Amino acid sequence: MAMEADTIVKMIQEGIPDAEIRLEDLRGDGDHYAAYVASASFAGLPRVRQHQMVYAALQGKMGGELHALQLHTSVKE
Repeated sequence: MAMEADTIVKMIQEGIPDAEIRLEDLRGDGDHYAAYVASASFAGLPRVRQHQMVYAALQGKMGGELHALQLHTSVKE
C-alpha cells in the first residue's frame, strides 16, 4: 500500500521541525515521489548525513510503504 503525500510531509516535518518541504508525485501512482527538503539543521553536514536525517524521520517506512523517494536536500537560508 502506498503512502499518502500528506503523511510523508507530516513525518518529515515532525522529524525536522524547521524543514521546508515540497513533495512531487513523479508517476501519479502515490508510490514514486521526489522530496525537496531545506533545513537550517543541515548546515555543515555532508549530503549523506542530510539524507539520513530525512530517512530517520520516515521511521523505517522507506522501502516498505514508501517505495521510491528521490531526495534533494539543501540548507535553509
